[in-house]
Amino acid sequence: MSDLTPHTSHDDLASRLSLPRYPRSGAYDPRWTIDNQMGPHALWLLEWLAPALGPDALRPGARVLDLGCGRAMTSVFLAREYDVRVTAADLWTEPDENARRIAEAGLADRVLPVHAEAHALPFGAGTFDAIVSVDAYQYFGTDDLYLPALTRLLKPGGRIGIVVPSVSEEIGGTEPPEHLKPYWEPAFWCFHSPAWWRRHWTRSGAVDVETADWLEDGWREWLLWCDVVAEHHTDEFHVRTSRESARMLRADQGRTLGFTRVVGRRR
Repeated sequence: MSDLTPHTSHDDLASRLSLPRYPRSGAYDPRWTIDNQMGPHALWLLEWLAPALGPDALRPGARVLDLGCGRAMTSVFLAREYDVRVTAADLWTEPDENARRIAEAGLADRVLPVHAEAHALPFGAGTFDAIVSVDAYQYFGTDDLYLPALTRLLKPGGRIGIVVPSVSEEIGGTEPPEHLKPYWEPAFWCFHSPAWWRRHWTRSGAVDVETADWLEDGWREWLLWCDVVAEHHTDEFHVRTSRESARMLRADQGRTLGFTRVVGRRR
């Protein structure tokens, strides 16, 4: 178990995690977000993504697929903040576990948890008004054939939006930058630049890319979150991985790592 830093009050923690550009996320219990995190602060990233999707994609009553929802924090956020109907799909978190969390949030009538693998989604063509994916799409969506198959689940004109950990520019060769070598894992090669993602989606022919941009100072927010999780999580695995990520981000200082937002409209 980690040191829970008992001298830190709930209000102090909430203040530390209340950032001006994420006013909606700041209303959520910080203990809840820490306990249910599975990486970078998913609510911050979703709050950055949502405006780029446009008002029609998240209009009240719209059907939204939250792909790779983890512990369903993003699904709860979507249903509560935008009054949409969410299908919360994940491979690693059991639906029954997410169902309990969703029910505790009072949203059992608007969020449906399902167990699904990204390449075998059990939904019909034209099911959804929008698809969102936060800190998950990089693990399956770099496949050249994936986006055309996925967007068949969207209604014509529906939007897909993702936020993914990224590099500011593509890394040439087969080695990471020297300052990142002590921290680099083979899985990090799925991190790509905004320009790469724009090209990848555009040449698929499945969508018109409306946004492919970089989160300014996103690495600082990522680092803040890693520090908070390392200080306050009760599971040693999350403490250790957050500390490792924090060391990497401090070494990088925003030279390479951050987040990309991509939004496309189904043709």
